[in-house]
Amino acid sequence: MRHGKKFNHLGRTSEHRKALLANQAISLIEHKRIFTTLAKAKALKKYVEPLITKAKNDTTHSRRVVFSYLQNKAAIKELFKEVVEKVADRPGGYTRILKIDNRSGDNAEMCLIELVDYNDLMLGNAASTAKKKRVRRGGGKQIASDQGAADVTKTSESEATDIEEDVKEETKKEAKGEEKGERKEKALKEAKVEVKEEPKEEAPKEAKAEVKEEPKEEAPKEAKAEAKDEPKDQKKDPESGADEKKDDKEEK
Repeated sequence: MRHGKKFNHLGRTSEHRKALLANQAISLIEHKRIFTTLAKAKALKKYVEPLITKAKNDTTHSRRVVFSYLQNKAAIKELFKEVVEKVADRPGGYTRILKIDNRSGDNAEMCLIELVDYNDLMLGNAASTAKKKRVRRGGGKQIASDQGAADVTKTSESEATDIEEDVKEETKKEAKGEEKGERKEKALKEAKVEVKEEPKEEAPKEAKAEVKEEPKEEAPKEAKAEAKDEPKDQKKDPESGADEKKDDKEEK
């Protein structure tokens, strides 16, 4: 019998329900928004917001209490450092539930639950609506004219400052361009001087001298001398043969 038990059991045992809500709370702290069913989101809202309030007092005792619910060190670090800084000035109502289309399978009511201070779109709209001021009918025209004159003076001053800044930027760019041009000219001149000085080196002359000295070697002359000596020896041989013939005749 549930007799006065107003919370939703979500069709689960107590241990299963606590584990489910703890896991959803961890994912909400880490990702800042989650999609779930409407019944689970309402149960999660009652489960998470007391823990965020407890985390505002950063003590060892409060950390241990929150850890007994979540059992996740990374989520507790993010809760006590990042989330609490965003939520410091808010007295409560840290989460928001936004209904979306029903689930296609079982037609369950779906929603998006998120931390309020992490929705930049809604925070921007709230800031824009807060800036608007109401004006009475009678004095509205005069106030509007005064505001228009003030806006004109502000715009004229801002335009003047913008023009001055543009002129300064243009002068800086021109000065930089002139410096770059001078640097390029100097570099080109230095390159030309280096190119002109290169052919004045003496290495090519030495190479030419070596090329001319090669045909003056004495090896070919010795070869010619040997070639001339050979026919002289051949001429002497027939004479020696004739002398031998003369000696034979005398003996006879």
